[in-house]
Amino acid sequence: MSQQDGNDSLWGGRFSEATDSFVQRFTASVSFDQRMAAQDIRGSLAHAAMLEASGVLTADEHQAIRDGLATVQQEIDAGTFPWSIEREDVHMNIEARLTALIGDAGKKLHTGRSRNDQVATDIRLYLRDAIDAIAAELTRLQRGLVELASTHAATVMPGFTHLQGAQPVTFGHHMLAWNEMLERDHGRLQDCRQRMNVCPLGAAALAGTTFPIDRAMTAAALEFDAPTRNSLDSVSDRDFAIEFSAFAALLITHLSRMSEELVLWTSAQFRFVELPDRFCTGSSIMPQKKNPDVPELVRGKTGRVNGHLMALLTLMKSQPLAYNKDNQEDKEPLFDAVDTVLDCLRAFADMVPHIQPRADVLRVAAAAGFATATDLADYLVRKGLPFRDAHEVVGNAVAAGVERNEDLADMPLELLQGFSDLIEEDVFSVLTVEGSVAARDHLGGTAPTQVAEAARQAAARLDAR
Repeated sequence: MSQQDGNDSLWGGRFSEATDSFVQRFTASVSFDQRMAAQDIRGSLAHAAMLEASGVLTADEHQAIRDGLATVQQEIDAGTFPWSIEREDVHMNIEARLTALIGDAGKKLHTGRSRNDQVATDIRLYLRDAIDAIAAELTRLQRGLVELASTHAATVMPGFTHLQGAQPVTFGHHMLAWNEMLERDHGRLQDCRQRMNVCPLGAAALAGTTFPIDRAMTAAALEFDAPTRNSLDSVSDRDFAIEFSAFAALLITHLSRMSEELVLWTSAQFRFVELPDRFCTGSSIMPQKKNPDVPELVRGKTGRVNGHLMALLTLMKSQPLAYNKDNQEDKEPLFDAVDTVLDCLRAFADMVPHIQPRADVLRVAAAAGFATATDLADYLVRKGLPFRDAHEVVGNAVAAGVERNEDLADMPLELLQGFSDLIEEDVFSVLTVEGSVAARDHLGGTAPTQVAEAARQAAARLDAR
């Protein structure tokens, strides 16, 4: 393998030969960590202001650094910044360009810090921005679900256990079940943000610095809640990235469950809902097909995001304190998890408000499979029959219905009374799907009035964020 002709790295004083060209490519991260450029510049601006306030930089040097970093940001925004693999990463690329622009003042910027606390700060700043963007998309998706729930609070549909028809619910109730999963995800995301929002700047390489720095000043300038408390821990752990990935894995798992139901519901065998054409594709050979590609792809991306969580857990499991080069491997899984979650949320937030339930199909499906059998049992219990005896009576009635190919609601009163003399004419009010959902009129129940109120409260919680 060839060697570089010279060693112009920012850390080359100790070395007598240049880094091998393959090793240089192998160890460089600039191809992917340059997405943190804005956060790196923001951290450097805060650090430079603190260095001037502490007497390490003069006012002129500080101003030169500010002007130089503004030029660097402009070049990055314009796509003219000279990224170099020889500079390894985003941090050294920006520092080298700053020094080229303003001279010796640029070399003083790194006083009192290390790349270790610099990258730990940058990645927290980056992830905090990403969390805020994800939270906004998650809220937008939840608003779509809550609006659907409010509109369809009384639209009856089948509820399932084991994917078998169980009891009638309403479409609005089902949408609010989805929303509850996402509400917990939002809470986990905010918990992650709060724990992550401390500033590692000042930890330096691992032991702090001998310079008179003001860590509270840089933490406040970067809108962190406080500086980190231990220099070793500050640079060595990526548990905040793991925690975010755990959130992402749970969120994408919930989106996958939603996707699975949408895939089933849009099939010709269910026909429960209609998705807009713009979220579906056709077949190259079967002209009748309308494939729910967006839900299918979101479902498919679940393994990818779950894999990133396992990658980060494995990355950290054997690292001694403090920083190790292993931690360079934290960024690609984290960045991809952020991108994937944002894309999936955006797709769902765009699609969900336009889901069109087929009320007629849903009602027929809700009535199928003796869905009101439990209501008949409850009816008998209210008449004084012990529940286990009522369960047996209804089981016998269902067996007769299967033999006659007749639902409970369609059976003659005389036939039903043959199973129990407690059954009277009023039984038919509880054997309709509308009667079934309306009877569950309590907090968390399926009664349309409860669903409408739950949707109102869910909307109010979203408004309060």
